Amino acid sequence: MVSVKFCGLTRREDAAEAAALGASHVGTIFAGGPRNLTPEHAAMVLEGASAAQERVGVFGVDAIDRVLNIVATARLDIVQLHGDPRASDIRAIRAKFSGKIWAVARAEGSLLPEWADELFREADAVLLDARISGKLGGTGVVLEWGALARSVNDLRGDTTLVLAGGLHAGNVGEAVRVLSPAVVDVSSGVESAPGIKDHGKMSAFLEAAQGVAQ
Repeated sequence: MVSVKFCGLTRREDAAEAAALGASHVGTIFAGGPRNLTPEHAAMVLEGASAAQERVGVFGVDAIDRVLNIVATARLDIVQLHGDPRASDIRAIRAKFSGKIWAVARAEGSLLPEWADELFREADAVLLDARISGKLGGTGVVLEWGALARSVNDLRGDTTLVLAGGLHAGNVGEAVRVLSPAVVDVSSGVESAPGIKDHGKMSAFLEAAQGVAQ
């Protein structure tokens, strides 16, 4: 059964709802945009999460010391590198961080970045999202799942695949059927406003994602 990550959380009650629903991951943003949090705010938000959930921090192009300081303050389990990371970025973080590292591969149409193979080799998970100029994520733009399937399947091996990019309750089932990700990641697709999660949409999304036989 596919796991669910609710990302872009800005309120403790939304993290608590994610825990109540049984989501596997909760995420907070440190890469700018309308859902960006301070480390202290993120720590407060994530107090609503359960001990069973993994806490993910989303970073852009950041100095390693800043990443590590935020990890410590917000008590993160996973560092998600969203600023077009390369293998060297993953190795640099791994040398000082004992948790998991997710690397984002931003696709343009049906095309993965040319360095996607190194991300699948180096990272604990690769997250697919849409490449939109000037924005790192949370855009609501849907990926071309069918067109990406062959290239993704050629690269993925045993690496965990996380799927983002414009998912919502109405399309996540088809996305899961086409790409068989281990985790589906949603932010704007379960919101009433940027950073404000709609608990009804959260429940519907999780039910739709996990109702698919893979």
